[in-house]
Amino acid sequence: LKFTAQTFGDFLQHSALKAMSLLVEQVPPSAVREFSKWSQSTGPLSNKRIVVPTENSSSQKISTCLALGVPAGLVAAHSRRRRNHRKRLALAAAQSQTSVTNDTLKGAAKVCSECGNVFMEDDIFCRKCGAPRSGTLGVGQKQASPKEEEPKKGHFPPKATPLLDSLGDEGTQRIRSMNVPELKQLAEEVRWQVLDAVSVTGGHLGAGLGVVELTVALHHVYDTPRDEICWDVAHQCQPHKVLTGRRSRIYTLRQGGGLSGFAKRKESVYDAFGAGHSSTSISAAVGFQTAKDRLQRSGHSIAVIGDGAITGGMAWEAMNHAGGLGSKVVVILNDNGQVSLPTFYNQVKQPVGALSETLAGTSTAETRGLDIQGNIAKVETSQAFQNARQFAKNATKQLLPDQLSAAAAKLDEYTRDFVKTVPFRGSGSGSRGELFEQLGFYYVGPIDGHDMDTLVQVLENIRQDHEDGLLQKPVFLHIKTKKGYGYEPAQKASDKLHAVQPKFNVPKSPDETQKPKQPPLTKVFADQLVREGERDEKVVAITAAMPGGTGIGIFEKRFGPERTFDVGIAEQHAVTFAAGLAAGGLKPFCAIYSTFLQRGYDQLVHDVALQKLPVRFILDRAGLVGADGATHCGAFDLSYLSCIPEMMVCASADEAELCHMIHTLAQIDDAPTALRFPRGSAYGDIEMPPPRFLEPGKGRIAREGRDGTLAILSIGGRLRESLKAAEELEKKYGISATVADARWVKPLDKKLVGWLASDHRAVITIEENAIGGFGSQVQQVLLDGGYLDGMGKTPVALRSMVLPDRWIDHNTPELQYDDAKLNAQHIVDKALAVLDRVGVKVKSIVQG
Repeated sequence: LKFTAQTFGDFLQHSALKAMSLLVEQVPPSAVREFSKWSQSTGPLSNKRIVVPTENSSSQKISTCLALGVPAGLVAAHSRRRRNHRKRLALAAAQSQTSVTNDTLKGAAKVCSECGNVFMEDDIFCRKCGAPRSGTLGVGQKQASPKEEEPKKGHFPPKATPLLDSLGDEGTQRIRSMNVPELKQLAEEVRWQVLDAVSVTGGHLGAGLGVVELTVALHHVYDTPRDEICWDVAHQCQPHKVLTGRRSRIYTLRQGGGLSGFAKRKESVYDAFGAGHSSTSISAAVGFQTAKDRLQRSGHSIAVIGDGAITGGMAWEAMNHAGGLGSKVVVILNDNGQVSLPTFYNQVKQPVGALSETLAGTSTAETRGLDIQGNIAKVETSQAFQNARQFAKNATKQLLPDQLSAAAAKLDEYTRDFVKTVPFRGSGSGSRGELFEQLGFYYVGPIDGHDMDTLVQVLENIRQDHEDGLLQKPVFLHIKTKKGYGYEPAQKASDKLHAVQPKFNVPKSPDETQKPKQPPLTKVFADQLVREGERDEKVVAITAAMPGGTGIGIFEKRFGPERTFDVGIAEQHAVTFAAGLAAGGLKPFCAIYSTFLQRGYDQLVHDVALQKLPVRFILDRAGLVGADGATHCGAFDLSYLSCIPEMMVCASADEAELCHMIHTLAQIDDAPTALRFPRGSAYGDIEMPPPRFLEPGKGRIAREGRDGTLAILSIGGRLRESLKAAEELEKKYGISATVADARWVKPLDKKLVGWLASDHRAVITIEENAIGGFGSQVQQVLLDGGYLDGMGKTPVALRSMVLPDRWIDHNTPELQYDDAKLNAQHIVDKALAVLDRVGVKVKSIVQG
């Protein structure tokens, strides 16, 4: 047996590594971990195990390494080998056992048996110590599998999906064992599945098609769901849902009782953070990463944000904070050249805002440059490059004075920007990266978001750099994608098929194309605004990235960008910008969905109302919104607007009233005003007279009763249901009810309210809003007027019908109204109950 110096050196090195494996492993203080007692062979782990209690902190771990004298590069390489080996073992175990799915969480333990931490609803592992949750499938007990759903098909030609089929509904474990060619094939299968499902359900499409490769790569590289992915807005998360155990239900997207069109925490453990509104992902990811650091847990947190959402101020607040913390969060900018949706509308030829120039587009020339940028990204995230950077920084700190050392540190950023920009001009980087570097991020990119090879390698490098401590700061990965990628009709469409109707790919029959449809209320508003703009050149329009959704694009088509302002996804700025326009002598109409105006509430109070500036707020999608669900429900505007002093608030009952109210708001120049109207189309059976001024604080009688028994006071879109209820009450029960349309929440028609209370035994208010809105305003008037305590006469019985105090999930509008109990039959039931309460005997006059 030859025993050379080299052999002896290898023996010492191997012994040091064995000692390190027992001393360095970091687990939570309350846990113990079993470590394999290494044999001298490099084969599988032996069955001998040592249980080692650990209390090591990160600093103790580093100190131990230094004491052993193990080279840092050797430590990192050894750690990677152990991690990869553990991952392979975990994958093998996962493939040989039944996976944990959402259905297995029923009856699971409430508290961790190891550390006492309280489990959240969807946890399958303890967030504090990592222990498995008892009571879940494969951990303590086995529960019955859910009933298999019948296979469903959409309106695209069938396609073989062997890799996607192999995943089943088990989650993402198998994806991590796939090679790059398999990942590419999987991406194509996922893209087909998204197209086929959305052809049935309708909804968002283009954004999801554009992130298929990114979604597959993220689930391949990161250990989801332990590593959290926070999707901004989450309208692009259909590929994510297909891959995370929900493919069997993907044809239920946006359907009643089915999958949400957005990320939803209670729907899946893989949906780390719920969304629907924009610019929230970075803040959430920084929170997740900080929680990991505080609880001494390993793992990664990733935010995926689009170039539209990143125009929101909250995203920049979060990046400023992340850079200051030195958080190891990863922010991925999905840059598809849109910035605002849709940005290329009418006369506007470029995406909205200066940030679009900073990010640059995705022209053919730049796409060629992305290949070069991808190679640069692979280098600048590699371990060798990071080690060289660290060596250079350490050397300059030791050899140069502080001022020169700081300048030398900046040289790294400038050099990388120079290399990206000067030799490869037009490839979409350069000084743009410096913007994010100044916020404390390590900027990487831009790279091609559809190049799976580059995506996987760069993401793996970033993950490893953070794990090995080579990067001690947040990373900003800039990827270029094409919205609607892989589906030619989407790439050719002006809005990249941002959102579609069911059967969007099926040619319409002649009968369907010729069938007349009533215009959406959004178009009714926009057409009337155009008429007001023609009457008064001071009328201007503002939208926060929703020119199509709010109808402001129609106004822009008539008057151009000189009188139309798309500020991007920045509702706070939109509101205060409108305040400045009003203070400057213009007549701004600020069109924002009801749910999105919540994001600008402080500006509405402080910058508009407090200064009594005549900004006109147009709140589309007020009330229930159907398939978009709770995140987009406009349930609160009557509550949060009517409590503001000197705010004037009205709500239209139909298309004719909508036109009258737009005309009225255009003439109010001494107070802030707001108009709400629901999602949906015009009735089409109403005469459309010329618009006229409606006196603020003046309602109307829509149906006058004859017996003084019941009055129904409606605000907004429930008027027609109130009239139906009154007709049924008279037809079936002989009750002649009065129906009134308040028109204004503020100022409220106190004379009308007083008359209804004086001349009727009972009054019912109805609104499509949460508690604290119109009904509360009516109640206050009745209380102050003494109508509820009698004041010498029989008090009136008051009942209010509002949205229930719970979230109403996505469904068809009709079923949502049934769920909320705001349809005609519910009004009838409420009326019969209150009349019985006041002693009015009601008998059905319908025989049989």
